[in-house]
Amino acid sequence: MTEVRVVCNNSSGGAQLTPEEERVLIRDIAITSESKSKEGDSFYLITQRWWQHWIDYVNQDQTNVTNDGSSMLENCDTVSSSKRPASIDNSDLIYDVNSEESNVGIEIHDTLLEGRDYVLLPQEVWNQLYSWYGGGPALSRKVISSGLSQTEFAVEVYPLRLQLLVMPKGDRCAVRISKKETIGELHKRACEIFYLNLEQVCIWDYYGHRKHALMNDMDKTLDDANLQMDQDILVEVHDIANGGLSASKGASRGCSAEPSQSPNLTSQGPNLTYQGRELDNAYGTSTVTTRGSSGGLIGLQNLGNTCFMNSAIQCLVHTSEFAEYFREDYHQEINWKNPLGMVGELALAFGELLRRLWAPGRTAIAPRQFKMKLARFAPQFSGYNQHDSQELLAFLLDGLHEDLNRVKHKPYKKSKDADGRPDEEVADEYWASHIARNDSIIVDVCQGQYKSTLVCPECNKISVTFDPFMYLSLPLQSTTTRSMTVTVFTCDGSALPFACTVTVPKQGRCRDLMNALSCACSLKNSEELKLAEVRNHLFQRFLEDPLISLSTIKDDDHLAAYKIAKSLKKTLLLRLIHRCQEQETGDTKAAQKLKPFGTPLVSLISHDDVITRGDIQKVVHTMLSPLLRSESLRQADIPEPCSSLAASDMCHHSSSDEACTNPLSDSMNKDSSGSRAVTLFKLPLQLVEESNACIDLSVGEDKTIKLSSTSTSMLVYVDWSQELLEKYDIHYLENLPEVFKYGPVNKKARTEPLSLYTCLEGFLREEPLVPEDMWYCPKCKERRQASKKLDLWRLPEVLVIHLKRFSYSRSMKHKLETFVNFPIRDFDLTNYIANKNNTQRQLYELYALTNHYGGMGSGHYTAHIKLLDENRWYNFDDAHISPINEEDVKSAAAYVLFYRRVKTVDAISNGENSGTGHNNGSSLK
Repeated sequence: MTEVRVVCNNSSGGAQLTPEEERVLIRDIAITSESKSKEGDSFYLITQRWWQHWIDYVNQDQTNVTNDGSSMLENCDTVSSSKRPASIDNSDLIYDVNSEESNVGIEIHDTLLEGRDYVLLPQEVWNQLYSWYGGGPALSRKVISSGLSQTEFAVEVYPLRLQLLVMPKGDRCAVRISKKETIGELHKRACEIFYLNLEQVCIWDYYGHRKHALMNDMDKTLDDANLQMDQDILVEVHDIANGGLSASKGASRGCSAEPSQSPNLTSQGPNLTYQGRELDNAYGTSTVTTRGSSGGLIGLQNLGNTCFMNSAIQCLVHTSEFAEYFREDYHQEINWKNPLGMVGELALAFGELLRRLWAPGRTAIAPRQFKMKLARFAPQFSGYNQHDSQELLAFLLDGLHEDLNRVKHKPYKKSKDADGRPDEEVADEYWASHIARNDSIIVDVCQGQYKSTLVCPECNKISVTFDPFMYLSLPLQSTTTRSMTVTVFTCDGSALPFACTVTVPKQGRCRDLMNALSCACSLKNSEELKLAEVRNHLFQRFLEDPLISLSTIKDDDHLAAYKIAKSLKKTLLLRLIHRCQEQETGDTKAAQKLKPFGTPLVSLISHDDVITRGDIQKVVHTMLSPLLRSESLRQADIPEPCSSLAASDMCHHSSSDEACTNPLSDSMNKDSSGSRAVTLFKLPLQLVEESNACIDLSVGEDKTIKLSSTSTSMLVYVDWSQELLEKYDIHYLENLPEVFKYGPVNKKARTEPLSLYTCLEGFLREEPLVPEDMWYCPKCKERRQASKKLDLWRLPEVLVIHLKRFSYSRSMKHKLETFVNFPIRDFDLTNYIANKNNTQRQLYELYALTNHYGGMGSGHYTAHIKLLDENRWYNFDDAHISPINEEDVKSAAAYVLFYRRVKTVDAISNGENSGTGHNNGSSLK
């Protein structure tokens, strides 16, 4: 076990450690603490702002350099100060007003996110940081067990906050308590707060001001009791005459003694009547009154950013096949032992919620139980942050399928290669294999099959598979092209860098981008381009493989293309990275460190001849020559000349027949041989050797550079001083543009409609696989980035279509406001079916959809539902329901569409179903 020493801060009289000593000590403590973490341990919240400041402070001297420079100054892209942080200040995590006598303690904001707003530190790490810096307040949280098996550990950042209500007196108080505490502990806490005797108090689950269950199992945890955040707990006092309430000490400590606004309840005495687990809440009303037998017009209460869940649920429960299935006895089909399922709990929770939503004459429902089950099996949806409705829908369909899978023991079936067999035979074989392992109401209703064709780019091997699908995610791009901006640099010093925007196929490859750039920058036959991705002022990667998919290049990436000469000689790639001094004044002395900046450059240098330090100076001077200010060229007192470079040599990389345009020509003089020469000053260059040692190239210009015979590149740093910065106009090296800059959506883009059929064609279009999905070609015996084409083969009864409105990049998430013109009736997919043996028309009708309004941070979900028995559309906005006209169904907010197959005359006369291989007997209207 690592021995942990505690060091006092300066205020306590101890010696202050160096940043490196602080970093190493905290690292060792953290490793030791986290290796021993167990349930009940304490972790502390600390504001991300302060933590990042401390990270910058202790890493300021970490300047280890590798050959490619990728690890140079690991945190060079941060903007925080490297001065020693002040005392810990967690004030941005907590509410301003906190009662000293409050039973909930210091309250943190409800919307904090780990990694964005705070980090969690083991108690030992917090203690050490606090001993150095002080501050606070201390925000301690406990480690609890979580997950279905209760073997996973998590820090309970937000313990339960319960509202205690004492009856008959009406006092109120809020209390914070872990969901892993027992009912007995809550009972004890309530008695302590209100000065009550344990034997004269009983507590009730009092959600919605209605008694749901008497909480008398003192060993049961609050988690198992299904208690939720901010719910009411009724503290019922009996035998008041014998001292149940202590009048001498008042109502409670730190609690409001104002009369409750809840209904006036009277004590029922010691023999209370159990009212059953009534799950209906008693507040919230729908804007539509249900009439007689007409069901399905019940809203869902928003529990706090749960509109994403409410909209998806409403679409599912108004899918007639699911409504019929779950309103009957579905329990016999629950697969209790499926290791891929949720032991039936998700199906039970969904089925119970669906039954309540279809029960006539009820008001809006708060889906607490379902939300609790969802969070238990899908922690990504826990809490009360906004989430993606489609992601929830995908989880529900898959989870319900596994809970209701009729296959108890899945057989192993290996798929056979097509080997030239008819597609119909192979497709049926794949579907039979799928059904042998997956058979549920979800498969019956929602699953279809598509044909997937893969083509090897090397040997043209064709592989055909037939895979199931639950929904279709369609792209919204109305075009097949993409604009990409790349900054072009000339390495021979002949021109200034310039941004070049080209149009390439959206699903193209790197060779398409290179061809477009070559044309746009008038690349000569004797030249070639080297393309690189630049990040944090360093080379992230060189895009040398022409088959790299352009989809791997994100819109917020930064690309640079370098014009270099084709050469038959053996050459080395010289990579030049710019650094500048970042000076800060500390308590004792001024500290300096070098930090990368600007855009790195590349050039070629011959490896056939001996390379000297002066040769590298010449090449770098040539690369930087377009940036040299004219006044610098006219200076007569250029310091410390290191060499004379003939004008012909300065353009030795360019084989152009035209004269090389070079800003240095103004400072050139004729030498004895008649050639013009330029006097060059020494640049502060550092060559990084293979051992990571640096060689100063500003001295000993005739000294030879020793390189390995296998070397293909060299890394050189140019350290820019203030004097040097004044000689060059370096703004050309700064602010490398993004590949594509997102701006405000113009009016035309918002209003120009896009056909749903166009989106479908974009989905089915052939495209290359992304690198992480490379395909193993059985003929080449290697993994290849093959092209892939999809065709619809077998369509489901209910077709769910996800419109991909959200696009992701490393820095942000964008929403596309494109208006999609989707058909409400007669959505005809006949021509998109690859199965030519199926001659029936494939017609669908819209019956439900989810909508997403607003932007990324403040969006809202609703659902449009068509009730079949009324043939009328309604808008479901959480608890509020209102009728709408059919023409109001279409909007730019449409997100997930639900289509139902229309029974055609041909299908009815033939007595067969052209969709899935299962028919559960439900009739479709």
